[in-house]
Amino acid sequence: MNSACALKMLEVGQKKSKELKVAMNIAVVDSGGNLVAFVRMDNAWLGSVDIAIKKAKTSVFFNMTTGTIGQISQPGGSLYCIEHSNGGLITFPGGVPIRDTTGHLIGAVGVSGSTVEHDHDVAEACVKGCNYN
Repeated sequence: MNSACALKMLEVGQKKSKELKVAMNIAVVDSGGNLVAFVRMDNAWLGSVDIAIKKAKTSVFFNMTTGTIGQISQPGGSLYCIEHSNGGLITFPGGVPIRDTTGHLIGAVGVSGSTVEHDHDVAEACVKGCNYN
């Protein structure tokens, strides 16, 4: 994950957010979960800064969307209570892994600031914005 691609994702994510008429926090991390780029759009919720970063980290740590993790971490699920690991994870939609053209995991994006449906839609737009997927 390079900074040019990460910044492009932020740009695409902000554009999609404006189309949806929402203000988002958008985080991009590398394959080790290290923050590469972040933006808090004007009037985006302050409480969602941490959530966006944790969505990105959760997605890269487990190489899947946070919505998928949420489904399998419900009571009785194989990953029940996983959100208490790794200093706190987020297990609802808005975190999406980023893979290069060969399918290799290179990072993840996390978005928070609206409904989980909008968060996920913006995250998906970000990933497509760098032409890796």
